[in-house]
Amino acid sequence: MRFRPSIVITAAGLGRRFGGPLHKLEQPFDGSTVLGTTVRHAVETQLPVVVVTTAALAPLVARQLARRDIVVLPEDEAVNGMGHSIAAGVAERSGATGWLVLPGDMPLVRPASMLAVASALEQFPVAYAQHRGRRGHPVGFAAELYSELILLRGDEGARRIVARYPAQGVELDDPGVLLDVDTEADLEALRRAVAPAAAAAPVRP
Repeated sequence: MRFRPSIVITAAGLGRRFGGPLHKLEQPFDGSTVLGTTVRHAVETQLPVVVVTTAALAPLVARQLARRDIVVLPEDEAVNGMGHSIAAGVAERSGATGWLVLPGDMPLVRPASMLAVASALEQFPVAYAQHRGRRGHPVGFAAELYSELILLRGDEGARRIVARYPAQGVELDDPGVLLDVDTEADLEALRRAVAPAAAAAPVRP
């Protein structure tokens, strides 16, 4: 792919709705963790990846990415919501041809789905994954929206930008674009979803 937007994984939220002793992104998942699996799938696209996270979670990300690909938000900034995380990731990759925003708690999004949304950005300023007509993630933004993205704040994320510009939904046969981990019940549902595939996969040497 000549057009190579950066994938911005947002992983700085507090995860308050999750009740376990570990942060939801640290929970075991598919041979790794929730965040680790999300990062792995992003890396498999061979697009540039940057993760916006906290000091507590940065060592987890450092198992898969170089330090230059990790943005650590100070504790007082991490509470500023998804919008602030998006702005930090976009600013870190200011020279990119675009950005795909992917929450760190969506480990089932397939690499092919990310690439499909990236391709749509060649023709549209905003593109997003959808499954059976329902909007999901990642959400992609073209480089022309940089000045607006770096000003984002709060939990609303980039919804206003998506609403303001022509946006292309990319229909995908990937229910993972809709599935995130907010609660322990969500996590168990996602684990059940990957169990059949794991059972059918060949044993790795």
